[in-house]
Amino acid sequence: MTNRGQSSRTRAHTAILAALVIATSGSLAAAESVEVTPRPEERRVDIRIDGEPFTAYVWPERLAKPVLFPLRSAGGTLVTRGYPIDPRPGERVDHPHHVGLWLNYGDVNGVDFWNNSEALSPEEAAKMGTIHHRAVRSAEGGNDRGTLEVENNWIMPDGSTVLQESTRFVFAGSEDTRSIDRITSLAVPSDGKRVLFADNKEGVLGLRVTRALEAPSDKPEVFTDGSGKPTAVAALNNEGVNGVYHSSEGLEGGAVWGTRGRWVALSGRVQDEDVVLLILDHPGNPGHPTYWHARGYGLFAANPLGQKVFSEGREELGLALEPGESTVFRHRLVILSDRFSAERADAAWKAFAAEYPD
Repeated sequence: MTNRGQSSRTRAHTAILAALVIATSGSLAAAESVEVTPRPEERRVDIRIDGEPFTAYVWPERLAKPVLFPLRSAGGTLVTRGYPIDPRPGERVDHPHHVGLWLNYGDVNGVDFWNNSEALSPEEAAKMGTIHHRAVRSAEGGNDRGTLEVENNWIMPDGSTVLQESTRFVFAGSEDTRSIDRITSLAVPSDGKRVLFADNKEGVLGLRVTRALEAPSDKPEVFTDGSGKPTAVAALNNEGVNGVYHSSEGLEGGAVWGTRGRWVALSGRVQDEDVVLLILDHPGNPGHPTYWHARGYGLFAANPLGQKVFSEGREELGLALEPGESTVFRHRLVILSDRFSAERADAAWKAFAAEYPD
């Protein structure tokens, strides 16, 4: 990209951030400086905003994929579950593959990348896909944003690379806002095989939230993954648990699961702070508007590829890529220290769509 192109992109992002802040908080707050610091010996890249920890891109050997973990609000409140990396008292300990913020899928040429974790037996793990961090290509801080560009390989059980991933993260924030743009290109190697993302419930962009942002539940439940394997989710003490989903289509709570929408927000009070987690689905994404795999127990996921499952067979996407072809997923996560507003969420989605025109 030319210097002129970079300058134009920076000015555009600054303008969009200002619009986002106005849309979400109702007032203009100055963008804050961002630091992006690679620490390869620790298998992480730290992101700080206005000198305070925000998140980190990490690829510990115990995880089957790189993730952003943990995530904090502008006030420093943790909004992601700690388990299994950094367990906290009172958390659920189900689904150990739900860690921070991540992107993968449950059926890539018949192989499950979503459910892989250290909790599996060696025999089970040998059948799973793994995403290997390959390189940090760029890490830059700035006065109003920071960027991180990484490359990963999606590895099949036989050791072959089925997909080459290039991801660009953009981190920004203000006095009461934090945001992450994730732009991910998935490409089939030119000498590789045709790739089919068979419609599957497990995917694509996932976030596992802190206990307070779960929906209150007074009974144990059992959920099945794409292969039909059950996972029990226990009933816990509901004190302080108050999360509520809201979709762009006007649905709330459990009614959001398995429906389409341009955006979904999860709102609640965490400790002494009102928090909104807002995920925006770009109009250029495959399968837009995405279906939402948003569970009351704390999984908050956007899955545009599982249409056959969520529509109960009425639709089917069957996204396929030939050797040398690629597809791109663009998402934005906004963390607001505020109460939910549908009007502000819709304005934030419009700002995101305008920043990355097709």
